[in-house]
Amino acid sequence: MNHQLLYSLRWMAAICILSLTGCKKKEVNYILYYQKANDIDSIYRIAGKPKLAIEEYKKLFEEYEPRNQERLREYETYLILADRFNIDFGGKRSLKKLILLKAERGGHCQEYYPLFKKYGIDSLDVKDQISDWKKDLNQTLIDSFTVAMKRDQEGRPLDTAVAHRNVMKNVRLLLWTFKKYGYPTSKKMGTMGPHDTFFAMTTFLTHMNETKEYYPQIKTKLYEYVKSGDCPPRDYTLMIDNNALLEDKEGIYRLNPGVSKDSAKINRNRKSIGLPSIKHTNLIIAASSKPI
Repeated sequence: MNHQLLYSLRWMAAICILSLTGCKKKEVNYILYYQKANDIDSIYRIAGKPKLAIEEYKKLFEEYEPRNQERLREYETYLILADRFNIDFGGKRSLKKLILLKAERGGHCQEYYPLFKKYGIDSLDVKDQISDWKKDLNQTLIDSFTVAMKRDQEGRPLDTAVAHRNVMKNVRLLLWTFKKYGYPTSKKMGTMGPHDTFFAMTTFLTHMNETKEYYPQIKTKLYEYVKSGDCPPRDYTLMIDNNALLEDKEGIYRLNPGVSKDSAKINRNRKSIGLPSIKHTNLIIAASSKPI
């Protein structure tokens, strides 16, 4: 009897260990994701091999949840190209994921209604999904950053005392948000607050370097959020390069206008954070307003 009980306990312990191991969240580094997405975009955009790009995108999205970046539109590109070449991309399930990714950036997906209809998703389904997503947004973050965005512009550019005081208030808000909610992504609060207040996080973050006391702390946290996939690398690098601009130095990533003295070094820096090279970036910008 004791042997049977001991055997049962050991068996239950083994099941518990396996369950805990299986449920452990896999840590991902989204800088590697961005690097791979840039490489695949080169295959599609520069080498002109869309079918190969589709295969590589499929592998990427099996490993990572897509981000569908503002100009690169990697997930969007993958789905459209796969449909064009009659390659299975996951159908309705994958398209619903695209709807939410577009909604997070303020999109309504009208341009893809014909594609959605082809896979059994009508315009009402799209609107309902976006409406349901909006219901789950964090109202505290929406209210807080609506105030912060208006405050961020007060006193600029002439009243530096008011501007600095407001930056300090916004710094404290940002650090409080990191601690309580993590990074304030558009997935959590959308892109617009009440009275058509746009959440201009890129501009907002570039002003964070105006406080010498908290800038190192914010910089460290933002780098962590780039790795977790919450903060776009472009926002992080613009904040850092803006600091260099204030100190009359050349930017590390050279996102601000101007010609770099050492483009090879700049490209290495850009790759290290997940940004495409200067030349590749220019190609992406030129094509960003065109259909895929």
